[in-house]
Amino acid sequence: MVEIAGLVLAAGGGRRYGMPKALVAYEGKLLVERAAELLREAGVARSLVVLGASAPEVRSRAAGLPPTVINPDWESGLGSSLRVGLEALTETPAEAAVVLLVDMPNVTAAAVRRVTALAGSDALVMGGYGTRRGHPVLLGRNHWAGVIATATGDRGARDYLRAHAAEVRVVAVDDVADDLDLDVPPTLGSRS
Repeated sequence: MVEIAGLVLAAGGGRRYGMPKALVAYEGKLLVERAAELLREAGVARSLVVLGASAPEVRSRAAGLPPTVINPDWESGLGSSLRVGLEALTETPAEAAVVLLVDMPNVTAAAVRRVTALAGSDALVMGGYGTRRGHPVLLGRNHWAGVIATATGDRGARDYLRAHAAEVRVVAVDDVADDLDLDVPPTLGSRS
């Protein structure tokens, strides 16, 4: 059986949102708690949360978080958080990492299970939402060094996945999840 690690990217300061999204309450829980619980519910036994902005407050307010690692360069964008997380996971026996963004609360355990069903050291898998590709994203261990080398700014693994498009498998998850991205508070998002 392939060992899969979960990786929650939750380090950002939420500039457009007005606060770190890890600390945003959504349907009764902090977004970071929801993401960690989602991975457990999906059967991912080993997870890691990458924190940055307000990390001490996140650690004190979020109940039951898995181990955390700090991204000291979190202001540079999620690429640095992806690098920090994958580098930390290289110390584990995990053969693949399923990546979640803290600000996508409607990704579900069912979506994670579909993506992780294709896990392996050479796997590159993305959730599919109609014609759009999104999270969860599964990165096989053999790709980690390449992702670490190319993840910059807010692009994360995007450039690496585009460069390896022929290897990427897209799994439809839009019947069990949606790709809502909480970029701004709901009251700002509804303005014309």
